[in-house]
Amino acid sequence: MHIQDVQQRMWIRNKFEMPNSFTATKEEKIALINSLGEASWFENFLRKRFPSIKRFGIEGCEVIIPCLNIVIDKSSEIGADTFIIGATHRGRVNILANVCQAPLDLVISQFMDHPVNGWETGDVKYHLGTYRERMTTNKKIRVSLLGNPSHLEVVFPLTQGRAKAEQVFRPDAESQKVLPIVIHGDAAICGQGVSWETTNLANLPCYNTGGTVHVIINNRLGFTTEPWQYKSSMESTDLCSVIGAPIFHVNADDPESVLHVSKIAVEWRATFQKDVILDVVGYRRFGHSEEDEPSFTQPLQYSVIKKKKTNFELYAQKLLEEGTITKESLTDMEQKFEHRCAEAFEKAKQKKFHTVEEWTENPKFVTESGVKEGQTGISQEVLEHIATRFSSPPPDSHNFQMHRGLKRILSARMDLVKQKKCDWAMGEALAIGSLLRDGVHVRLTGQDVERGTFSHRHHVLFHEILRNVTYQYLTDLYPDQARYTICNTPLSECGVLGFELGYSSTSANCLVIWEAQFGDFANTAQVIFDTMITSGESKWGRKTGLVCFLPHGMEGPSPEHSSARPERFLQMGSDDPDYLPPNSNNFAVEQLRKTNWIVANCTTTANFFHILRRQIALPFRKPLILLTPKSLLRLPATRSDFKDMIEGTEFQRIISNDGPASKNPNKVANILFCSGKIFYEVKDILSKRKCEDKLPLIRIEQVCPFPYDLVKKECEKYQKAKIVWVQEEHKNGGCWSYVQPRFETVTKGERDIIYIGRQPSASTATGYNAKYLEELRKLLDDVTNFCS
Repeated sequence: MHIQDVQQRMWIRNKFEMPNSFTATKEEKIALINSLGEASWFENFLRKRFPSIKRFGIEGCEVIIPCLNIVIDKSSEIGADTFIIGATHRGRVNILANVCQAPLDLVISQFMDHPVNGWETGDVKYHLGTYRERMTTNKKIRVSLLGNPSHLEVVFPLTQGRAKAEQVFRPDAESQKVLPIVIHGDAAICGQGVSWETTNLANLPCYNTGGTVHVIINNRLGFTTEPWQYKSSMESTDLCSVIGAPIFHVNADDPESVLHVSKIAVEWRATFQKDVILDVVGYRRFGHSEEDEPSFTQPLQYSVIKKKKTNFELYAQKLLEEGTITKESLTDMEQKFEHRCAEAFEKAKQKKFHTVEEWTENPKFVTESGVKEGQTGISQEVLEHIATRFSSPPPDSHNFQMHRGLKRILSARMDLVKQKKCDWAMGEALAIGSLLRDGVHVRLTGQDVERGTFSHRHHVLFHEILRNVTYQYLTDLYPDQARYTICNTPLSECGVLGFELGYSSTSANCLVIWEAQFGDFANTAQVIFDTMITSGESKWGRKTGLVCFLPHGMEGPSPEHSSARPERFLQMGSDDPDYLPPNSNNFAVEQLRKTNWIVANCTTTANFFHILRRQIALPFRKPLILLTPKSLLRLPATRSDFKDMIEGTEFQRIISNDGPASKNPNKVANILFCSGKIFYEVKDILSKRKCEDKLPLIRIEQVCPFPYDLVKKECEKYQKAKIVWVQEEHKNGGCWSYVQPRFETVTKGERDIIYIGRQPSASTATGYNAKYLEELRKLLDDVTNFCS
C-alpha cells in the first residue's frame, strides 16, 4: 500500500479484513436496486425517445448513480449539508435527474432545445450545471453541480475552489459541512495536466478542503483510445497516490462492493480530512456518444459487450435468486419510474423556455452593494490609518525581528505617508485594506505574491531568525475587519486560476485576485480564460468578479517576460467594434453591465486603487483582466496624492491631456492615444523635444469595454486632428487590432487612424537589450516626427 501512515493503513485494513465487513442489509439492497434501476431505466427512456441526440450516457457504469447517492446520504448523516459536484460530460444528464434530483421534465425538456431566457448562448445539456435543495434520509441538503465545458478536467479546480469558499463563508473550520465531489473519466484524469495541478493543491495551505471524494467512471477507453495508449502507469489513478489518498478499485458489476467502498470513502474523509478515490471499473456499452460506432476501433471488445447483461440486470438476477425481492416488486418499481418519465415528457413538451434560476449553479450569488461607479473614494482618515499601519514595524508586543532591508522599505513608505502620497504597493494596500474595513473578504494568491515577484508588496513579513514566524499588516488593521488571505501558490497556473475562479463565484461580497508571476505565464491557464471566465456567464449564468493581475511591459527582458498578450483578452471582449452606444446618464456602468469582462491597464496608483474598489462597488460582478506594471511599480511619476483617492473621486477610464496642447485644441494637427507604460516614455520624449504644445497625449486606462463616450469627446475637442495610436507592443499584438475599428466607429470613418509601434513579429519581444533600445528609439522618433 502506498500510504505511509501506519494508523491510516490499519484503519483501511480493518475495514476490509474484518469478518462480514461486506455484508449489506436487506434495506440497503432494496435501496441499491431501486437507485440502480432508476439510473438504467432513465438511460433507456432517453435512448428510446431521443435516439439520435447526444447525451453521453452512463450505460456500463450505471452503478455510479447509487454510488454518488450513498456518498451524499452517508455524509449527510455525519454532518454534511452542502455538496459541490464537478463532473465531466459522461453521465451528467443522469446525475442531474437522479443525484441532484432536478425535475425530470426540466431535464427532458433540454432534449427539446428549449432556450434559457436571460442567457446569451446557453450550452448543451451535458455541460449544464444546477443547484438543488433536496431531502436525504434525514435532512434537507444543498447540491450544486457546476457547469463544465468539453475540456473535461477543468472543472476539477473550480469544484475545489467553490467548496473552499463555502467552508470559509459558513464557517466550516473542520470541513465537515461542505463536501466536494469530483467525477472523472479514466483517460481524462491521467491525461490532462490540470488533474495533477489540482491534486497537488489538496494538502496545501489556503487550498485544503478537508478531503475530496473522487469517483472515476472507468470505461477502459478514451473515445477510441486504448489504455495502453493513454497511460504509462498501471492505473489511471496513480497520480493520486502522491497525496497519500486511498484508491479503491471496484467492479461496476458488483453493486454491493460499490456500496461498501462508498461508505468507507465517506468515513475515511470524515476521519482523516483527506482525499479518497473510488475507481469504478466498468465499460462503455455504446460509443463515445450515441452517434458513434465503437466497433470500428474495438471490434472484439464490443462483440463481447453486446452480449453482456447490464449492471442492473446482473444485480436484479442476484437479488431475485436470493429472495431479497420478487419479480412483481421489481416490475412495480420499473413501471412507477417509467410512468414518472412519461408524465415528465408530456409536461416537458409544454415548456417553451427555461428560466435562468432553473439552471444556475449558485442562485445565492447576489451583490451585497448597489452603489454607482463613482463611489469608490474613501475618507482621508481611513487612508492615513491604513497607510500608517502598512508603513510601520510590527507592534512591540510581537517582538518581531526584521531584515534590515525591510526596515528601509518601511521607512520609505512612511516618508510617502508624510507627503500624503502613495506608490503602487501602497495603492494596492489601501484598496485591500479599505475593503476589509468595509466587511469585504479579500483573497490574493499566485506565485510569490506574499513578497511580490518584483519585491514591492511585502504583505507578509518573515522573522529573520525564527522559522515560520510571520506578520501580516492587513490582517491587523481593525478589530472587526473582514478576513484577508494571501498565499503563495505552487508553480501552477491552470489549476490555481481554476480554483480561484471557483472561489470567486461563491459570494459577491469578496474580492478574489490571482496574480501571474509574469503576464505571459497566463498562457498555460488559457483554457480557464477561454471556456470558463470570458464565457461562463453567457453559457451557464456563472457570475464572478475575479481579478487577474498580469504583469506586462516591454523593458528588455526575454519574450516570455514582456507581454501578457493583451490582444488575446481584447479579442474575447464582447463589445461590438462597429456599434456606437448612445450616450446615457450612466453610460459607464451600463456598458460594464453588458460586457463579458473588463480589460484595463492603469498608469497611476489612484486609478489602480479605484478600479479594485470598483469591482465591489458595482451592482453586478464582471471579471477584470488588469495589466499590471513592472518598472512602473517604483516610478515616481505613477505615484498619486491621497486627494486623488478621497470621497468624490473615482476611476478614470481615460486620463485626458491637461498640458499646453489642450489650451489650443483647434491648432492641434495630431492627437496621440496610448495605454500603459508607453505613456511615460512618450511623455518624456515630448518634453525633451519640446513637443508638448503640439501633441496632446491621452491615456486609455480601461481598454475594454471601449470608452466610446470619452474617446468621442476627445476627438470632438481636437476636431482637425489626425488620430495616432502609440503602443510599445508589435503591430500584431497589443491593443491596435482592438482599438483601430473602434476609433473608426467613433469618427464615422472620417478621420485618419495612424499606427506607431513595433512592426509585426512572431515573438512578443526581443531577447537582446541593445535591440530593445534600438526599437524603442525608433518608436519614439516616429512619435516626434509628428511635431513638425
